[in-house]
Amino acid sequence: MEAIEPQYGTVTLLLIAAGAVAVLLFLIMKVKLHAFVALVLVSVLTAVAVGFEPGDIPDVLMYGFADTIGGVALLVAFGVMLGRLLEVTGGAQTLADTLIGRFGEKRAPLALGVASLLFGFPIFFDAGLVVFVPIILTVARRFGGSVLYYALPAAGAFAAMHAVVPPHPGPVAAANLIGANVGLTLLIGIPIAVTAWYVGVMLVSRFLGARVHVPVPDIIFGEVRDGDKAEGAGWRAPSFGTVLALLLIPLVLISFNTVLTTLVDTDVLDGDQAWVGYLSLLGITPVALLITVLAAILLLGRPNASMATVSGIVDRALGPVCAIILITGAGGMFGGVLELSGIGDALSESLSDLGISLILQAFVIAALLRVAQGSATVALTTTGGLIAGAVADADLGDVKLVLLVAAIAAGATVLSHVNDSGFWLVSRLFGMDEKTTLKTWTVLETTLGLSVFAIAAVLWLVV
Repeated sequence: MEAIEPQYGTVTLLLIAAGAVAVLLFLIMKVKLHAFVALVLVSVLTAVAVGFEPGDIPDVLMYGFADTIGGVALLVAFGVMLGRLLEVTGGAQTLADTLIGRFGEKRAPLALGVASLLFGFPIFFDAGLVVFVPIILTVARRFGGSVLYYALPAAGAFAAMHAVVPPHPGPVAAANLIGANVGLTLLIGIPIAVTAWYVGVMLVSRFLGARVHVPVPDIIFGEVRDGDKAEGAGWRAPSFGTVLALLLIPLVLISFNTVLTTLVDTDVLDGDQAWVGYLSLLGITPVALLITVLAAILLLGRPNASMATVSGIVDRALGPVCAIILITGAGGMFGGVLELSGIGDALSESLSDLGISLILQAFVIAALLRVAQGSATVALTTTGGLIAGAVADADLGDVKLVLLVAAIAAGATVLSHVNDSGFWLVSRLFGMDEKTTLKTWTVLETTLGLSVFAIAAVLWLVV
């Protein structure tokens, strides 16, 4: 579905968007209306306010909702099934114990973050986060304190890799649009992402974790009932190698898809070849997680219990996550309404000639688009297309083109808030209310984006 022609000027559209966010926060935080109901209500009101025809509004609402929930529902469902099996069989505890034994209690957050950086290279943000949740929560339960100490370094690592480093779609699209070399973007993007993660995420997470206490939630695993505990108590805990192999299955399979997709998009491979299609199918995130869950059933569950018992355990994992799926989908609905309202086009026209340095212009445009419509990938691709003409006229070298991609990614990362489906996913996965998520995740995304931009800007001056 394509965006409509903006019905109002840029200022009016921005005021409507700001008013919608304010009403949404008021309904959730003051009136205490359920977040799902509030998001759908505000999405409808916003669609009316920006000028959609009444008959088109149902399709507008479904655009963002269906796109978001279609992926999130499968990811979260398979993720919690895997998580419940790891929890009940002792696999998560085995992994956590090994991790802690190797790195120590004080370095556990750093170890989780580094592992997430490695897994985040080929795996998208939401998929990687869902797979890692059982490990994060198990470590947090072991040591107590705020779950933020352990959750933020890992979640921020996935966010950094997703925004800055190919083969993720945003940086690949931005690089192609402005003529940057994708391979060089990868080589330079990795050290930028890792450095920015340590400064803007790792150090900041220690500060936030010490000041904001969030208890370890039960929502992912649910309340493991007495029957599950009794069954799991007699089971043989899997080895570290078995658990690691299970976690490597989605990493390897999704790598097939992301790498092959990048090679096809850059015309290195012919996408019509049968073997490319089959390997890509195995690497589609829901398919990769389905295969992982089946492997977990065979390796963790069946050696200890009947299939009926194992099926009952994974079935009971699904109930507590319905709210996560619906709220995240509704967050995508709200972002989709803003995206289709034409606010991005209106902003693009207004910002096309800011009269400032190109790298700062790239950051500012991407940041404003991110705040206005929520999607980091849309902000990356829109900004890349918008500044492509100015970039061509500037005749920049290869390294500066890569630094422009990093600046765009930095702007597309900052200020994640209620129109971003990722905001709601993080909020619900780690049991945070909206106010706490704004004080922690929004701050962390902003410090991450600013760190990426600061590094890119310094390198811009010296190359």
